[in-house]
Formats: sequence, C-alpha cells, structure tokens
Amino acid sequence: MSRPWEADEAAAFKRRLGKSPQELGNTSAGPDCPDIWELDNGDVAVIGRDLTEVYAGRLPEGVSVSADERVVVIPRNALVSAKPDIPSV
Repeated sequence: MSRPWEADEAAAFKRRLGKSPQELGNTSAGPDCPDIWELDNGDVAVIGRDLTEVYAGRLPEGVSVSADERVVVIPRNALVSAKPDIPSV
C-alpha cells in the first residue's frame, strides 16, 4: 500500500523558520540544537529530541507512529518564534 505523502530524501535545507537555537537560549552552541527548517520542496524538517519510546505507551487514541517515524520534541519557544515564517496556506 502506498502512502499519500512520502518524505523526499533529495530535498535540501532552504531556510530556518524562526530564530536560531542560540538566539532562543536553547543551546550552549554545541551540537544539541533544536531547530525548524523549511526544505526546498516546502516540507518542514524538525530537529529535536527523539522521545518516541517515552511516548509510545501513552499516545492519544487514533495516533500512531510508523516504524520509520519518530515523536520529536522541540522547545515551545522554537515553534512560537517560527510562527511568522510559516505560511497560512
């Protein structure tokens, strides 16, 4: 069975959505930087903590995570700062 949407592995990072992790105080300039990026095909990449195993047993009804998916958590301030950069359509 094919899915209606599939991630395009050839898509490149285009632009950051919101402020950098350094601007938000979410990193100490190390490699652990939660971030949100628009890809050149319009899809969005989220860099955050993989908490799939932590949330696996307590997903809301009707929510599932496929074997090739992860529950990724980012700081609230990262998403809030990205709001002006996210198109409404």
